[in-house]
This record gives sequence, C-alpha cells and structure tokens, in this order.
Amino acid sequence: MREPLKVGVLVSGSGTNLQAIIDAAAEGLPIEIVHVVSSRPDAYGIERAKQAGIPVLVLNQELYADVNAADAMIRDTLTASGVECVVMAGYMRKVTPVMLKAFPNKIINLHPALLPSFKGAHAIQEAFDMGVKVTGVTVHFANEEYDKGPIIAQRAVTVRETDTVETLEERIHEVEHEMYPQVLGWIADGRVEVCDDGKVKIHE
Repeated sequence: MREPLKVGVLVSGSGTNLQAIIDAAAEGLPIEIVHVVSSRPDAYGIERAKQAGIPVLVLNQELYADVNAADAMIRDTLTASGVECVVMAGYMRKVTPVMLKAFPNKIINLHPALLPSFKGAHAIQEAFDMGVKVTGVTVHFANEEYDKGPIIAQRAVTVRETDTVETLEERIHEVEHEMYPQVLGWIADGRVEVCDDGKVKIHE
C-alpha cells in the first residue's frame, strides 16, 4: 500500500473545505495534510488546522506586498514538509509562477461555477443574477490564468425557482465538500493525468 498523498492546503477564510478534507482523511481518504497556509491572520481555517494538529504558516497583507517573496515563503514551507499536492481551499490569492513552477500540475483549485462560465470571486452571485437554471462546481489545476487551468471534474447544481443567493450558495458548498475529497482520492490513486492537449483524463 502506497504512503498517503502529502497535501498542503491554502486558505483565506472560514476553512469549510479544509474541514471537509480533514474529516475525509480521518475517515480513510489516503491523504495526509502536512501543512496549512493562511493568507490572513484572522482566518478561522487556522483554528481548524490547529484543532487537527496540522502546522500552519500564517501570512498577512504586509507580507503579500511582495507577492513573489510571499509565494517563495509558501513554496519553501510546503517543499520542506514534503508536499506532493497543493489544494487551494477558499484561497483568495492568485498563485504566481514561483509556486506553479515548484508544483507543476500539482496545484488544484475549486470554483463555485461551471467554468469557463462565471469566473472570478463573485461567481455564485453573478450566476444567480443572470438567472441561469444550472450552475455548479469545478475542480481544476491552477495555472497562470485566473480560473482557466485544466478541468479535472465538474458537477452541476440546479438553480431552483425558490432559491435565494444564500440557499444556492449553501447547496453549492455541500457539493464542494463532497467533490474536493473525491478528486484528492483520484490524485492519490494516480488516476489523474494531464494530457498533451491540456485536457485531463481520469483513469479507471
């Protein structure tokens, strides 16, 4: 049996997806979260990591004044921890080439819409305002273009006639909490391949 996939998780806020991954690992998902990085000192994700006994690197706005230096600090911390896969879980910073070169096709992001639709930080609100009948969740590899890396998995979420932005967001988060551990399981099992054409193949 192979060793668990060593994962580093980047957070900026409440850390609900971090918690979903922590819980899945405790239930047998073949991963080990070896380090958490928070872009903000007030993020509740820090507390979730500490409660799980996971080391945390905490950054702040002052450190991000030089984004390359900040990413170098993150890179060095994750590399020293033996990280094999980097998970962006509500991380509100764009990763730079400093990170991308250190972890090629090993940084994954979760987006609360069906990319390429509704990119950016307000995807749920924009989809709701547009009146779409179906939105969803995308897990993709990060690259130098915002919300545009190779897509690993997508799942649709129907927009109900009775939905508010809040109820839609709640159901999207429920899907996120299922999808992220599932995709990490695929990666841990060696089932995810980025092909030469830039598309992702999931092996059985």
